[in-house]
Amino acid sequence: MSFSPAIPILRIFSIDKAREFYLDFLGFTLDWEHRFAADLPLYMQVHRGDLILHLSEHHGDATPGSAVFARVDDLKALEHELLAKQYGYARPQAEAVDWGLEMQISDPFGNRLRFCQQIDD
Repeated sequence: MSFSPAIPILRIFSIDKAREFYLDFLGFTLDWEHRFAADLPLYMQVHRGDLILHLSEHHGDATPGSAVFARVDDLKALEHELLAKQYGYARPQAEAVDWGLEMQISDPFGNRLRFCQQIDD
């Protein structure tokens, strides 16, 4: 038996703000969007590299304030890329931790994305 990587579900409250943050700022690509009807909440999938996220307006999906731990092979490059965008709501900085580097960014809905790079001695 094998398992596929988990896909985190993050709660969102504004489609426009979610697109601005995840697509424009973080550089994710929109894979698909789904609504059961035109007047019902949106559920969508975005990805960047191998990291896949589901973003949901549904009240029963996820809890605002959730955290996602995402491994990155070059965290400093991601830091420089994001800082160059001069996004008005975040200026993320990589920080040294005991086991490597970590950069935490909060989305507009209080969810935290913890990008991490393990540094081997």
